[in-house]
Amino acid sequence: MNRRILSLLTAAALALTLPGCSTAQDTTDTAAELATEILLSDDGITVNGQTASDDSSSAVYVGADIVYYESGHDETYGEGTEADAHSADEAARHTVVTITEPGMYRLSGQLSTGQVAVDLGEDAEDDPNAVVTLVLDGVDITCTVAPAVIFYHVYECGSTDAETASGTVDTSAAGANVYLADGSENIVNGSYVARIYEEGTTDKLHKYDGAFYSKMSMNIDGEGSLVINAENEGLDTELHLTINGGNISITAQNDGINTNEDGVSVTTVNGGNLTINAGLGAEGDGIDSNGFLTINGGTIVTMANEQSPEGGIDADSDITINGGTLIALGIRNDSVSEQSEQLYMELSMSSVCPEGSEVVVSDPEGNEIFSFAAQKSFQSLTLSSPDLVLDTAYTVTIDGVQQQYTGTGTFGGGRMPMSGQERPNRDGESSPPDGEPNGQSPDALPNEDQPTPPGEQPSSPNEQTTPQDSEQTDRPSAPPDEQRPERDEQSAPTGNEEERQGSGTFILTETQKSFSCVSPTAA
Repeated sequence: MNRRILSLLTAAALALTLPGCSTAQDTTDTAAELATEILLSDDGITVNGQTASDDSSSAVYVGADIVYYESGHDETYGEGTEADAHSADEAARHTVVTITEPGMYRLSGQLSTGQVAVDLGEDAEDDPNAVVTLVLDGVDITCTVAPAVIFYHVYECGSTDAETASGTVDTSAAGANVYLADGSENIVNGSYVARIYEEGTTDKLHKYDGAFYSKMSMNIDGEGSLVINAENEGLDTELHLTINGGNISITAQNDGINTNEDGVSVTTVNGGNLTINAGLGAEGDGIDSNGFLTINGGTIVTMANEQSPEGGIDADSDITINGGTLIALGIRNDSVSEQSEQLYMELSMSSVCPEGSEVVVSDPEGNEIFSFAAQKSFQSLTLSSPDLVLDTAYTVTIDGVQQQYTGTGTFGGGRMPMSGQERPNRDGESSPPDGEPNGQSPDALPNEDQPTPPGEQPSSPNEQTTPQDSEQTDRPSAPPDEQRPERDEQSAPTGNEEERQGSGTFILTETQKSFSCVSPTAA
């Protein structure tokens, strides 16, 4: 059997052939040919070759005011700080392209200061026909005051009932859909909107944390590429997110992906190639679901903040792996459900492994199941591949040094304590607590010159600092090493486990997939 050798250095090494997708792909391609054509340009927007209307009753119009966190307000306005605020002049420079009717819209061109918004009206949430598909076919959109792409009001196919929530949802009828045209390269550089209150209250009026954002459940598919560069979070929805295809690369100061309905939201990956470099600011998980994370296919490389107890994968409920290939690096990843259909390996290191560490996982015949150079430091590593085999002894080497088994690994759960505090609600509500340059795609994942030092906020394109909105203010910044919460104590080994301590092999069994390990040089 051919073994996958994965590298974090190039997207090409992550390419997979996705079986069973050709019929849906051909159907979508055919429908996209009939889509309304929107050409973005700083010199003006055209719709099917005609100058876009400024009449808000049109299917596509320009001229709406952009929603942003305004400067000059006191604490009664919202939870943001001056670091989150923007001037009226800066906001006015943005061109907002608003879609108001159901249908398929093909977008191309560049908008260096603007936003694409989808708003079918407040009643759309309950209308199964209120469905919009954005076909991204070579767009380059930059917004410095808010998300660059946002779905406000479309049909919501999902339920927010926590009692019936599970890690399996069908979002095929969702009103928010994104299709990445075959061969297209799409770039979205976006900001965020800190929490703004309804007048006279502290209830939320606006709060949009992601550079690419949907208030409703959203699907992403296609064979093109999408690069998201985010001042705060990268790709967000308020309920469910399903990724069926595409080559998606996310660079984010905070979480790379966030789905934020507590105990309900499901982030599902069925296919595509997903690379996430998150937590370039003071904190941030790679994939953060306030409910469930379900991986059925695709290739995922996800990395978290290096200075705080964040994970490449994080979910307040279950993480289930049924297929695909996963490399998740963090200081502390959340644990994977034992109900997963595909084997996985969780490794908890005795100390932080530095950026650039060469990680190799090999089977007894010496075949490399995983081989990559870590682009960020890590202490927690979660791996999954169809090539992992039950009751097989694997060796793990880091920088050529074979690691030794020292016991059962410890990984985070849904509501991991942080310095004695519970993870706060991501939306700032009072519900139960839990959490490249414009126009160019990065040649490689960011290097060591790019992350912000712990405790400092990185600069944004408009010379302001990265967000300190409600959820970030509530979540503590990375604690100093001496204050950082210690990992759970390992239980005393018994029987075969005691005999295996110090062994250089890691045997995947029905009951053990999590391991603590140490380099012999540190033992």
